[in-house]
Amino acid sequence: MYKNSRGRPGVVLAAAAVAQFVVALDMSVVNVALPAIRTALGFAPLDLSWVVHVYALTFGGFLLLGGRACDLYGRRRMFVLGLTVFGLCSLAGGLAQDPWHLIAARAGQGLGAAAAAPAALAMLTTTFPEGPRRVRALGVWSAVNAAGGALGVLAGGLLTEYAGWRWIMLINLPIVAVALALVLTGVPAEAPSARREGLDTWGAVLATGGVGLLVLGVVRTDTLGWGSPATWTILAAAAVLLAAFVLAEARAAAPLLRLGLLRSRWVAGANVLVFLAAAGQFTAFYFVSLYMQQVLGMGAAATGTAFLPFSLGLVAGTVVATRLTASRTPRASLVPGALLAAAGLAWFALISPDGSFLTDVLGPSLVTSVGAGLVLAPVAAAATTGVAPREAGMAGGLMNSSRQLGGCIGLAALATIAAHHTGTTADPAALNDGYALGLAVAAAVFVLAAVVAVGVLPRRRAVTPVPRPTTPEPNRLEGTPS
Repeated sequence: MYKNSRGRPGVVLAAAAVAQFVVALDMSVVNVALPAIRTALGFAPLDLSWVVHVYALTFGGFLLLGGRACDLYGRRRMFVLGLTVFGLCSLAGGLAQDPWHLIAARAGQGLGAAAAAPAALAMLTTTFPEGPRRVRALGVWSAVNAAGGALGVLAGGLLTEYAGWRWIMLINLPIVAVALALVLTGVPAEAPSARREGLDTWGAVLATGGVGLLVLGVVRTDTLGWGSPATWTILAAAAVLLAAFVLAEARAAAPLLRLGLLRSRWVAGANVLVFLAAAGQFTAFYFVSLYMQQVLGMGAAATGTAFLPFSLGLVAGTVVATRLTASRTPRASLVPGALLAAAGLAWFALISPDGSFLTDVLGPSLVTSVGAGLVLAPVAAAATTGVAPREAGMAGGLMNSSRQLGGCIGLAALATIAAHHTGTTADPAALNDGYALGLAVAAAVFVLAAVVAVGVLPRRRAVTPVPRPTTPEPNRLEGTPS
């Protein structure tokens, strides 16, 4: 069991927020810099996408393992280890001389993030008890997480244009140093959980392999296509491994993911919601960025700066959501937030090839971002409602996996829809029509998220932990819905 000492709550929150910021930043910071990276390192056109994809692959593939390791070996320990690996790989990426150097560094960043991200969330949920204090803490964490993704586009544009592409890697070093200093000085080390449980090695292999192949199959559709035999072979292999993972976890005495956790309507519903919200938000970043650059003709720095209102809207939405859910259930913010984000994306779908930032981007950005903020802040609280402290890392790894898979699968699917609609013509009008269709489908995704919030999440907040077996029985779908 963990020691009772939780450290200084303010320092814990600051450390978790800074770490989550840098993890989210690196999801989007490289996108605007890809042309400069290709020129500098001599990437082949088909290999360049791996600078983005390999981070998603290792991050998404190892999240469940990272979350469970937090519960077994200590949240603080895994937080420090993950951030240290992340920082060292950022340095290696900034010094890269060949394409494989940068791809390897990005893979290492994903591994580090897979340990640090669930550890950060677990530190918060075990430091702040359920109620208004946890809601406020998770609101700050969610705002920083959302702002990191949006500001990544801004930082990528400005750094690439004025400092050089290497600084999109090197900028991580001072941020990581701040997070490590905070956690090492203000968060006490906890005793590891009962080591006799051990790590579910077989479950870890199946989960990492299954999720990794799923991400790989989806991200490679940009070159292979959805109809390719190679794509379906990879996805079929992923399905087999994930099915084997579920069967293995149902029989494991100390599983990587306790299936009974999913019997909670809060946990299950929140993970579906975060999957859908990530799909809609990642799609908005992608299509709007392309629209500004390839249709409106804006440069990298101007495109990055244009995302600043989006970042401010996300922060404003999370602040409002925190106030709404402090005395109510997360549904009070999730439903209107999802509908507002859907309205903003539907507005975005009216973009014109003859438009401008002021007429086609600014207004929809503010509406969409405020709505997304209303969703992203309470969904973390919902995903950890009723979860016992000893399973905080497991719940954090699951939620981060859902977010990562939602963004990856949603973006790949909607990008395919847009590309199919655009066809082989690459003129601004055709591109505009493809992006508009993708944004319209993203609006429908947020409407579906609102439906899930109404139909799945309980009307009242859970007050007891999700049931956990007290004996090492096989892990059946035990427990009752919260």
